[in-house]
Amino acid sequence: MADNEYGPDFDISIPTIARVYDAILGGKDNFQADREGADAYMKHVPNSREVAVDNRAGLVKGVAYMAKHGIDQFLDIGAGLPTMQNTHQVAQKINPETKVCYVDNDPIVLRQGQALLATNDSTTIVTADLRDPQSILNHPEVNKVIDFTRPIGLMVVGLFMHFHDEENPGDWVKALLDACPSGSYLLMTDFADTGEEQQKAIEKAGLEALGNGWVRKPEKILANFHGLPLVPPGLEWVSRWFPGEPDREVPAAEDLAPHHRIMMAGLGYKA
Repeated sequence: MADNEYGPDFDISIPTIARVYDAILGGKDNFQADREGADAYMKHVPNSREVAVDNRAGLVKGVAYMAKHGIDQFLDIGAGLPTMQNTHQVAQKINPETKVCYVDNDPIVLRQGQALLATNDSTTIVTADLRDPQSILNHPEVNKVIDFTRPIGLMVVGLFMHFHDEENPGDWVKALLDACPSGSYLLMTDFADTGEEQQKAIEKAGLEALGNGWVRKPEKILANFHGLPLVPPGLEWVSRWFPGEPDREVPAAEDLAPHHRIMMAGLGYKA
């Protein structure tokens, strides 16, 4: 992407979550500041790309489970830039009638998403921010796609680590969750802190690259599900997480590579 493609009101000197993630994955929708942010991640955690791939795997598994269990509308918060196996692609492969609304606060995400979705009438993308849940709930384009009287797949994937606990980000999620009826699900992935060196390294990378990117104790991650029962096997490392398959044979946690013990996933059900 040419660094002069956007006007003077667009500050390309400040990296964003979506574009740094894109740069880590080797994408082209990023600027020099974003590439420097990606370099910071790679410096501290050379396997950062695999961590990003883990996050995407969590999204795919969670969306597939929900779609197979009757969810036909998804609200994907902090969607990021289009990559392989986006939410609508996973869900609509299972049920072509599925509707998806992507939400992100990065204008490049809006532009790229609109181009990707130009021929998909069941999917839209809007600019709004998790920090202001009402901006999402009251957005006319959101309400054109999402019917809040029917079960929803609410997704906060690869986003929560970018908010500090002192901001009370769980309150923002609760506001969205409260607007979802019974039968809805909440899918979240987050950086976990079980005291390992690689976990602290990715937090250091995030703070250097973006000024955020904290790890959380698993009990803190669980608290942000607000008491929802989790689909078995509960909160788990993504590479060991197969929702609805608690008896599936998986590697022992201690046998995972250190970079596979960074990202955890969980899927809560609102009865």
